[in-house]
Amino acid sequence: MTVTKPVFDRLGFWLWVGSFLIVLGLTLWSPGTRSVVHIYRHGSEAFLAGEPLYHVVVAMGYLYAPAFAVLYIPLLKLGPYLGNILWYMLGFGLLTLAAMRQVRKLGGQEQTWLLSFGLFLALPVALAALRNGQATILLTGACWFLTLSALEGRRAESFLWATLAIVAKPTAIIMLLLAGALRPRLIPVLVLSVLAVLAIPYGFASADYVTAQYHDFFRMLTSMAVDPTGSFVPTDFTAPFASLRLPLPEFDATVVRVVAALLTLWVVLQFDRRLDDTTRGLAIFLVATFYMCVFNPRVEQNTYAMVAVPSGIAIALLWRDEKAAAIRWFLAALLFVTGLTSLDRQMHNFFYPWFRPVSISIVASLLIGWFWARGREKAAADAGSVAHG
Repeated sequence: MTVTKPVFDRLGFWLWVGSFLIVLGLTLWSPGTRSVVHIYRHGSEAFLAGEPLYHVVVAMGYLYAPAFAVLYIPLLKLGPYLGNILWYMLGFGLLTLAAMRQVRKLGGQEQTWLLSFGLFLALPVALAALRNGQATILLTGACWFLTLSALEGRRAESFLWATLAIVAKPTAIIMLLLAGALRPRLIPVLVLSVLAVLAIPYGFASADYVTAQYHDFFRMLTSMAVDPTGSFVPTDFTAPFASLRLPLPEFDATVVRVVAALLTLWVVLQFDRRLDDTTRGLAIFLVATFYMCVFNPRVEQNTYAMVAVPSGIAIALLWRDEKAAAIRWFLAALLFVTGLTSLDRQMHNFFYPWFRPVSISIVASLLIGWFWARGREKAAADAGSVAHG
C-alpha cells in the first residue's frame, strides 16, 4: 500500500465524481446520444396513454415492471434535460452512497483510501453504464443497501431498498431471495415489498389495462429466459462458448445456472456464518452480483457494472493483506483493464462478448476464495480462543 496510498487517497474518488460530471455535461449537450433513457420515457408515455408497454415476441425495448413506468412519470414531466439529469444523479448518488456505507462498515483508519482506490478500479467497467443512464446503476445501489440493511435486521430499510430494487429491474428478485434465506424473519417484509411493487400501477390506471400489462410482462420474462431473440447478444458464461462456435444447448446452460444458484446460496450462508460483521456484507454482495451477472441469461456487457464496484472495494481491502502481494496487483490490473477493452473498435470486436465474463469470473472467484480463507482463519482463531479459555 505504500506505493498507491499517497496517490489514491482521494484521487480515485475525484476521478469517479469528475467522470460523472463529464457524463452529465454530455447528457445536457445531447440527451439522446448513447443513452437508454428514451426507453424509460417511452414506457411512461405508453402507460399514460394506455398503450401496450411490451413487445412480447421480440422481447426488446421496455423490459421493466409496470411500476417503473409509473415512478418515472415525474421525471418524464420534467422534460428531457432536467428529467435526465435527475435520473442520472439518482443512480450515481445511490451507488456512491452504498459504497461509502460499505466502507464505513469495513472500518479502520484508511476508509477514504479504500473508497477512492476501489472506485478508481471499478470506473472503467462502470463508466459505460453510467454514460448510458442504465437502471443497472440504480439496481446496484439499491441491492447493496438491501444487503447491508438485511444483515443488520432493519425491516423498514429492507422494505424500502427491496421495493426500489424490484422497480429498477426484475432481476432484483435474486437478491431478495438471498436476503430471505439469510434472515428468514425478513421474509414477510420482502414479500410485502414485492406486493407493493405489483400494486403501485393499479393506483394510476384501470385494473383491466394494468392486468393486461402484467400478463404480457410475465410472458416476456419467460420468453427472455428460454429463447433470446432479436439483436440481443448475451454476455453471460455462455458467451465464450458461442464465440468459439460451440454454443451450449439451452438445457445444459439451465443446469449450470441451477447448480450455480445452489452453490451461490451455500457460499452466502457460509459467509454469513464465518465472516465478521465488517466484511460479511461486502463478501455476500460480491457473490450475489457475480451470480447476477455471469449466470443471468439476459446480461449485457454494461451490466457488469454491478459486480465491478464491490470487486473494486474488495480489491482495495485485499491490499491490506501483506500475504497477497502478488495477487492484489494481478486483480487490480485485470479489473481495470477489463473496462478498457472497448476503447478501440477493433479491440472491442476482438474481446466482445467473451472476455468480460471470463475476466470478471477470474476476479470474483479469486476474491471469493480470499474471503473464504479469511473465514477459515477467523474460525480457527475463535476455536483457539475457546480452547485457551
